[in-house]
Amino acid sequence: MNLNEKLQILADSAKYDASCSSSGSVRNDKLGNTHISGICHSFASDGRCISLLKILMTNICIFDCKYCLNRRSNNIKRAIFIPEEICEITINFYRRNYIEGLFLSSGIIKTPDYTMELLIKTVYLLRNKYHFGGYIHAKAIPGASEYLLKKLGSLVDRLSANIELPTENGLKLLAPNKDMQKVGKIMGYVRDNRNKNFVPAGQSTQMIIGATKETDLEIMNKSASMYKNYKLKRVFYSAYIPCNKDTFLPSINVPPLKRENRLYQADWLLRYYNFKVTDLLDENNPNFNLLVDPKISYSLRHLNEYPKEINTCSYDDLLKVPGIGVTSAKRIIASRKHFQLTFADLKKMGVVLKRAVYFITCNGKYNLKEEWFNRNFIESNLILEDKSESKESLVEQLRLFNE
Repeated sequence: MNLNEKLQILADSAKYDASCSSSGSVRNDKLGNTHISGICHSFASDGRCISLLKILMTNICIFDCKYCLNRRSNNIKRAIFIPEEICEITINFYRRNYIEGLFLSSGIIKTPDYTMELLIKTVYLLRNKYHFGGYIHAKAIPGASEYLLKKLGSLVDRLSANIELPTENGLKLLAPNKDMQKVGKIMGYVRDNRNKNFVPAGQSTQMIIGATKETDLEIMNKSASMYKNYKLKRVFYSAYIPCNKDTFLPSINVPPLKRENRLYQADWLLRYYNFKVTDLLDENNPNFNLLVDPKISYSLRHLNEYPKEINTCSYDDLLKVPGIGVTSAKRIIASRKHFQLTFADLKKMGVVLKRAVYFITCNGKYNLKEEWFNRNFIESNLILEDKSESKESLVEQLRLFNE
């Protein structure tokens, strides 16, 4: 099998892994660099569209996870890179300005330790023989020795260990070879030892959404717990994509992408908007409303707390207004020290007034008819607006080759 055939197989096999973004790493070296704003497979935190080479070391795997295309029982074409091949591909792609970094994962071949040793050899060669100083994100293999974890972490910018499914029961059902405690052990080690020379860009994980029956409340509670206990940079949510037939797997035709999107929106609210899981979901409302985003849903369920007066409400209250983000909230706080803000001023600051207008007043003035301040009217208008703005489509990893 030639190198192009391997690349086609192993790049395509990696497309189901969503957890490949970075932030907070600065590395200057002889070849390549990272940027503190972050590098990810699609967009950085500053809005730049950037690219990683995202591949598997091998799609050979000793595990038989029911949801995974690369499970050992599947009759698919298999391939394996040797470390030097990955190095050559990465450097050649970088020199041609195709990529800015590497995301390297692998099926588990022979044993976790054996697989980790292959990953370490690859990254070591990239750093020391090819002098590649760009961003590298690698997957830690659960069950590998702590010594190997330490060695890999000293070479990469980010590590991730996927918990795969939100609950132990779900993991036992669909991935009986995997152990959530082993993943937690990796996360705990990275948390306790992270510094500028060991996983400087932090750690992340991924959950598959829709393969098992957990509610959004269970998923968000799991995420909140991991953020708190392991200081994760990101939890990635990956809509379940049917690629195998199995009686334990749900029968769906379309991946739950809208649900995935709602989870990402809620995750953002937890990390940057001072929301708690209990603000967004409870036992009576365990799943997100797919028709409106979580912040709008919260506002509609707590309409008695609105409208917020822009010129006097607190920073936390501003963040609870749909259409007002962190940047615009800070601008509002700074500007209103000098003059009373109007709706026109808010628009200039970047506030999305077509959402915010339902939930705010400026100098005591509500910019709509007072009888329109009711849940049914606001919700129906925002649903119509959302439908006109978004067209849901299945987004796949860009392919290196034509079909």
